[in-house]
Amino acid sequence: MALQTLISSIENTHKRERRKQARPGELLDAALDLFVEKGFSAARVDEVAARAGVSKGTLFLYFQSKEDLFKAVVRENIVHQFPKWQEEFVLFQGSSADMLRYALLSWWERIGKTRASGIAKLVMSEAQNFPEIAEFYQEEVIQPGNAMIRRILERGMHSGEFRLLDLEQAVHIIVAPMIFLMMWKHSMGACAASAKTLDPEQFIHMQVDVLLHGITTPKT
Repeated sequence: MALQTLISSIENTHKRERRKQARPGELLDAALDLFVEKGFSAARVDEVAARAGVSKGTLFLYFQSKEDLFKAVVRENIVHQFPKWQEEFVLFQGSSADMLRYALLSWWERIGKTRASGIAKLVMSEAQNFPEIAEFYQEEVIQPGNAMIRRILERGMHSGEFRLLDLEQAVHIIVAPMIFLMMWKHSMGACAASAKTLDPEQFIHMQVDVLLHGITTPKT
């Protein structure tokens, strides 16, 4: 009996340790849902804690404030993708056109089609009231993302695949449709049946084709 009690105690300790280790991830998952559903201002930390099945005090053991929680959500769901992309681009053997298409499609696969795409709408709608989160998003998401696109364009220009471009403007021209897809997904796409006819993958393929070839008929 004493041995069984000891074994049971050890098992319970291990369960509590596993549960403790899982809590940050559960809190971030719950926070992502609430931030996307309600926005930064309306989402409350006690709601996040309740959805994760812990107390508000437990949440503050891991995150000092709602702003810290938001930053952790962004880093967990978006920022951690950039090192993977950087490594893939170093090893990429295809053309710069193929690299651009791959970058946009993989962005949609890893971020755009996930719940995390709703963060862009949150930041854009609440930036004026919460400039600190807008600045954070600019530094950790927008700037690295723009730098990645710039790198692809520079690669194509150096190889002679792309003509010389105003890189600052070209990056915005490429990124703007991606922002449109995220905004559409979490606005019209979420509530209007007719809006669901927009296929993001087809949209991205056509975006790249138009970027590479334009919309005019080639002169013979």
